[in-house]
Amino acid sequence: MDEEWRQLTQRLRTEAGGSTAFDDLVATQDPDTLAGVLTAPGQPLWARELAAVRLGLAGDRRAFESLVLFLNHRDPPRCAAAALALARLGDPRTARAAAALATNELRVAYALHPVRLLTALRAPEAVPALITTLRRRLGPEDPHRHVALACVEGLGELGDPRAQSVLHEALAHPALTEAASRALARIPRQGGAHGRIPGQRWR
Repeated sequence: MDEEWRQLTQRLRTEAGGSTAFDDLVATQDPDTLAGVLTAPGQPLWARELAAVRLGLAGDRRAFESLVLFLNHRDPPRCAAAALALARLGDPRTARAAAALATNELRVAYALHPVRLLTALRAPEAVPALITTLRRRLGPEDPHRHVALACVEGLGELGDPRAQSVLHEALAHPALTEAASRALARIPRQGGAHGRIPGQRWR
């Protein structure tokens, strides 16, 4: 967490361009001040991101809507920071929102971090959403192989037998073959001594 926080603050400090408001937002211990940044008009993007991430990491659910917007941002570092904060936030709406973003074909170019967040949450929505997203990525000319790979890896980590069919389909794609093989090896055989489906839980 320390390294992720260092990278975040370094990036946002650069965006802030030496603004004293940046240091004030980093230093404040008042959650109401941070929440105010999310609703006040005219706030720069770096300030909104910093406030949302700090609130999310502190478990303050006032950050939820802003973090979901950042999770689907065109800038990958903002998506990654939002995913980290949402994983810590503990809001029961998070998995549903991440599943909606991961399966939205109009925003599939930005689905990588929603997919990774679903895997980390291990919520009931995760496996169906990853299966849906991966199956759509298995077309011969689909350009979003990074999203497909994240789905394959996530399904392997979740270890749910429902993923076996789509993972077998993924074996036919050279860019996914190795990862799909590893994922299938992690899924217990149904009916055997190790055939229990892992219980879903929040991390």
